Amino acid sequence: MADLAISAGRGRGTSAPRSRPTRVALTRVLPLVPAVALLLLFLAGPIVYSLYGSLTNTALTGYKAANPDFVGLDNYANLFSSPEFWKSVWLTVLFVGASAVIGQNVLGMLLALLMRSSVKPLRSIVGGLVVTAWVLPEVVAAFALYAFFSTDGTLNSMLGWIGLEGTTWLITFPMFAVIMANIWRGTAFSMMVYNAALSEVPPEITEAAEIDGAGTFQRFFRITLPMIRRSISTNLMLTTLQTLGVFTLIWVMTGGGPGTASSTLPVLAYQQAFKFSQVGYGTAIATVTLVVGAIFSIVYIKALKPEVD
Repeated sequence: MADLAISAGRGRGTSAPRSRPTRVALTRVLPLVPAVALLLLFLAGPIVYSLYGSLTNTALTGYKAANPDFVGLDNYANLFSSPEFWKSVWLTVLFVGASAVIGQNVLGMLLALLMRSSVKPLRSIVGGLVVTAWVLPEVVAAFALYAFFSTDGTLNSMLGWIGLEGTTWLITFPMFAVIMANIWRGTAFSMMVYNAALSEVPPEITEAAEIDGAGTFQRFFRITLPMIRRSISTNLMLTTLQTLGVFTLIWVMTGGGPGTASSTLPVLAYQQAFKFSQVGYGTAIATVTLVVGAIFSIVYIKALKPEVD
């Protein structure tokens, strides 16, 4: 009997510690429930609905607007066999690579280094000019850049002052114009990220390297960059995803033209859905864009994972 009582006591004694971790886990999870519910409602919900819409022949007007048919993968089959789509993919890669991966990141780093090594008045002027471009509403910035690159715009006037003849930038070189516009528009974010990252580099490490005879470039590439590579990867991911979805800037400046010469995936999706009334087909393009963004995110997260561990 005594043994049974001891066993029962042990059983009762072990039940309390087991239930305590459960209560602690519930206490930690419950505050997250509203956030998870909002994410499911406003993020996962539209994604699932968009995926379903890409499998239908929904139109903007007419009978198919109210009574679409389920067509399965027909939209994707037409999409992947379309030369226009693959041209748009190439333009999107060019736009993201040139304006975000290279342009914004390289120029942002150079400006951050300039801000840290220059005198305060110059830092204030450069910082103010760069940040102004970032804080402007996108549509306002787009109209300002349209005026800058237009035939009778600021750029051609400035070229005329030095005896050079301008050109029709938005017609002859539309991708160059929108790439430069996006670099101007988004460089401030990279500059601020890198400025914060550079401020975290211990000065005694670079001073020790300088005493050991390391030059400026050696200190930057062998000490500074490796120490801020996590910030570089994070900024690359953010600028890439933001640039992948740029629509207003391109639409206001070129409308995707001339023809389809500057139609990136977001612009092509809009044209197909709202200009040609093929909402299902346009949604398929938007879904492909979403998948491309997810692939970029996975690549950057994998690059960050060793740093997190």
